[in-house]
Amino acid sequence: MNSRKPSQPSQSSQTSQASQPSRASGASRPAPAPPEITYTNCRRCGTEIAGLDGRYACGVCGWTNHYSEGYHPLPTAQDDPDWTGPNCR
Repeated sequence: MNSRKPSQPSQSSQTSQASQPSRASGASRPAPAPPEITYTNCRRCGTEIAGLDGRYACGVCGWTNHYSEGYHPLPTAQDDPDWTGPNCR
């Protein structure tokens, strides 16, 4: 087991980091995986439909499944690279 302590940043690196514009809190997370194309039958009319990560919409009858039925959580607004903050319009 490694018992090394993490190194403390120098005062100059703290100053330079503070002067840089900050990104959204979600910017430090790894990029999400690209969506996977998935297939199922429409629950209303039976047509085979394709969706992204388990989220479907039928072009024949208009049925859609609820977004919470997808395989992965949806990204937040902070994950959007164009997001400028909570007060943007």
